[in-house]
Amino acid sequence: MTRIKRGYIARRRRTKLHLFSSSFQGAHSRLTRTMTQQRIRALGSARRDRGKRKRDFRRLWITRINVVIHETEVFYSYNRFIHNLYKKQLLLNRKIHAQIALLNRSCLYTISNEIKK
Repeated sequence: MTRIKRGYIARRRRTKLHLFSSSFQGAHSRLTRTMTQQRIRALGSARRDRGKRKRDFRRLWITRINVVIHETEVFYSYNRFIHNLYKKQLLLNRKIHAQIALLNRSCLYTISNEIKK
C-alpha cells in the first residue's frame, strides 16, 4: 500500500487563520482552536464597535455645537438650534456644524442670524 498524503486545504485554512491572529498574545496566536475562537470574538467586536464609533462621533459633534451655542448665547439650547435649522431648510450635518463651531465661529453667528430672521 502506498502512503497517502493529506491535502493542502486544511493547512491553507490554518495558515490564513494564523496570519489573522498572529498579533494576538499567548495561546490566542498559537493554538488553532483558540485562534478560531479569538477570531470570532475579534470580528464580532469590530462589527459592534463600528456602530459605537458612529454614535461616539455624533455625541462629540453635538457636545461641541452645544458648547459654542451656550458660550455665545446664540440660542438657549442645542435642540432649538437644530429645530430652527430644519425649519429654515439650512441642512448642514452635525459634523460640518461642529467644524464651523471650532474653526470659524463668526460663520456660525451668521448662520444663527439667518435662522432668527
